[in-house]
Amino acid sequence: MSDTDRPFRTLGWQLKLAREQLGRTLSEVSGAVEIETEILEQIEQGKKRPNEDLLYLLISYFDIKDNEATSLWDLAGYSDSLLLSREEVTHINAQDKSVGWSIPIDPRIFYTDHVHVTVNQYGVVMNFMQSAGYSNQSLPVSRVGMSRDHAHKVIELLQQSLDETDKPKHPKLLPRIKNSSKTKPSDTTDTN
Repeated sequence: MSDTDRPFRTLGWQLKLAREQLGRTLSEVSGAVEIETEILEQIEQGKKRPNEDLLYLLISYFDIKDNEATSLWDLAGYSDSLLLSREEVTHINAQDKSVGWSIPIDPRIFYTDHVHVTVNQYGVVMNFMQSAGYSNQSLPVSRVGMSRDHAHKVIELLQQSLDETDKPKHPKLLPRIKNSSKTKPSDTTDTN
């Protein structure tokens, strides 16, 4: 097989190495990131480049750290599209040489009609859907993945928040004013 048949050979080799170091099979990893085993195999062979979302999922799943993750982005050819320009998003602290990334946050809120949840032994993926158009076809508006432990914490927090808002609201009353003198009105006559 020539290099033209495997343009992402080094990227695939790095991902395969990360998978093998964790002792995971192709089917375990493909199930965790929700892709076909054959696609992951083609990626590891360098025949296919993962899209940005899939590469991010693989990096997260393998718990690949910053420098190595950046290297994988470069090998996939995504470094410019993801990082914008390093001058804009990288801040270097001269004292401890730490690097921080600034990622623009989208402040929009997407509302959802329903959610599709997929759970396996590695984690949870929630696809939030919104009905759209005349046919009311459901379209995804957001996709969120997390570990099973984190999902349990989210459930607790959501339940606490709902319980708090479901409590009846009692108006706050001012405290009663206590009368300090316990004198009775006296019968006084006015003598002039």
